[in-house]
Amino acid sequence: MTQLILHHYPTSPFAEKIRLIFGFKNLPWHSVVIPMIMPKPDLTALTGGYRRTPVLQMGADIYCDTALIADVLEKIQPKPSLYPGSVNGASRIVSQWADSLVFPAAMAYNFQPLGVAQVFKDVPEDAIKAFVADRAAMRSGAARMALGEAQSTYKSYLRRLSDMLTEHAFLMGNDPSIADFSAYHPLWFTLERTPSLAGILDAAPLLKDWMARMKAMGHPASERMKPLEAIEVAKNSEPANVANHAFHDEHGIPLGSDVVVSADNFGLEPTQGILVAATKTRITLQRQDDRCGKVHVHFPRNGFILKKVAP
Repeated sequence: MTQLILHHYPTSPFAEKIRLIFGFKNLPWHSVVIPMIMPKPDLTALTGGYRRTPVLQMGADIYCDTALIADVLEKIQPKPSLYPGSVNGASRIVSQWADSLVFPAAMAYNFQPLGVAQVFKDVPEDAIKAFVADRAAMRSGAARMALGEAQSTYKSYLRRLSDMLTEHAFLMGNDPSIADFSAYHPLWFTLERTPSLAGILDAAPLLKDWMARMKAMGHPASERMKPLEAIEVAKNSEPANVANHAFHDEHGIPLGSDVVVSADNFGLEPTQGILVAATKTRITLQRQDDRCGKVHVHFPRNGFILKKVAP
């Protein structure tokens, strides 16, 4: 199996989602620690611009967004499954809800002044200001949810999650699914990174027990890798062949076109390349980079915008 290289940083909630999936599937992995804020020159050499955390690398194939990364890991190691057959569709829907709605409410709650003081304890003021400016840029000027709304929304979502645990150990049944991993990571940040605010979980003891079961999956031991080593791996590899992938045209853009892909709501830095595959679920761009050579950068269709570059 091609080595799994995760570009991440320890306090990233979405990275924790994937680290825990590694534990669930008992997959060995290599850890490349990246900066929390821009610039991220070694990461963007691989992605072409995409800067969100985490990114999965397999040789010269670069996978963006945890929804796609989870699908890739499922294909590599089908058992235990992230998508139990009877709840495949429902678990994906809950996962998307957790990633897109629970997460921002949780983080707006977590980053109230008391939480900020814990997250950035002993961090220089200039570094804190740089982080705040970086995240504001990622939101493209959109305001963060106000604390009152964040707290009430987060509580509401916690109650809904707790209701899903009244009859079984995990959200969708007796076995974990992708829904559990997506719902876990924002709550993990509350409990582990801003413990002074974790009292919000006291009203939901079923959730706290569930979180303990999730945490017990652990992370397989990772092998540390330097960013330049990961770039060398890409440079010395060939991307997987995508020529036989069925083409699903949803945009009127033919394969071989010069295109740009960007996220639709957060972290909008674009990636430009040649469209070499477009399946029902993902888009693949081919890029040529001076540092890492030819790479394929893969995006899920959901949550991303594909545009043809004007001639």
